[in-house]
Amino acid sequence: MSRQSVQMELAERPETNIIPGQTFRLVSVPVPTEADLQDGQLLVESLYISLDPAMRGWLVDRPSYLPPVQIGEVMRAGAIARVLASKSSVAAPGDIVSALVGFAEVRILHESAGTVQKAFPLPPNGKVTDLLGVLGLTGMTAYFGMTKIGEPNKGETVVVTAAAGATGSVAAQIAKIKGARVIGTAGTDEKVRWLREEMGLDVALNYKDPDFQKKFKEATPDLIDVFFDNVGGEQLDMALARANKFSRFVICGGISQYNTAEPQGPKNFLNVITQRIKVQGFIVLDYATEFGAALQQLSQWLAEGKIRRKETIVKGGLKAAEGAMISLFEGHNTGKLMIEVKNPEGESKL
Repeated sequence: MSRQSVQMELAERPETNIIPGQTFRLVSVPVPTEADLQDGQLLVESLYISLDPAMRGWLVDRPSYLPPVQIGEVMRAGAIARVLASKSSVAAPGDIVSALVGFAEVRILHESAGTVQKAFPLPPNGKVTDLLGVLGLTGMTAYFGMTKIGEPNKGETVVVTAAAGATGSVAAQIAKIKGARVIGTAGTDEKVRWLREEMGLDVALNYKDPDFQKKFKEATPDLIDVFFDNVGGEQLDMALARANKFSRFVICGGISQYNTAEPQGPKNFLNVITQRIKVQGFIVLDYATEFGAALQQLSQWLAEGKIRRKETIVKGGLKAAEGAMISLFEGHNTGKLMIEVKNPEGESKL
């Protein structure tokens, strides 16, 4: 009997929340081997799999920047993986790569997809999981959104929603590096303390606080110059009401709306006209030609201690994946959320 590998496939499209045991299914398949490789292909094993809010959008059957995951397909996900065998010039056996492996323990990938990248050299205090966090697409999303669209200046007021999350925490620290006064929102008092005491934000607010709206207004006496949004909904509406003239609204995500059947649009949208607000959405892939320069800068800030990071690593491999994905949308994580499929120190599958 051949050795088996586990993968998680989409079983049905959720209308609202992901339903445990119903939205996805775990499937065992034969472990591919080096003999199965064709020219240009790599055989990889997953070490850590990234969990990101964008995944919810990939489950919806509508046109987007990436095609939706189809029923029966392995759920799409970025991962840190180790090359087991290779017929590609991209990476050799034993190399660590970043790749769109998906929710799978072992998989064959093709170099032509452009999604397999040999690991970026880590800075002195870097670690392999940074390749999914501050030195991965998460960090670059924060970097390009804040520096290219937000463009904070010294002394300006910057507000970042979901500031204790993977992208928000990096975006908020970049704004601090640029000399801005930074306000972050989060969903627990523990996260608020982390933002103030460890991340060095000027103000941190719990959006579940009964007095949140009052405190939000008090924290923005000079109004908002840059709003980096990961949440949407009520917080976006509140920010529009406090926007300065010619402010920049960076629309990175809207996690509060992803699982609802009736998304909430901003009531204060006409302030975009009166305050001449720039509102711009973006996808990190828009800046693919600048990834190298961004990684160099993020690595330097990380090495200098100007950017700190935190991770929430879920143990238990793919059996824990569905629960971890649900926890993402319930806001249980601080910093980057990922699943440990296999410790890098462990032996390879082959």
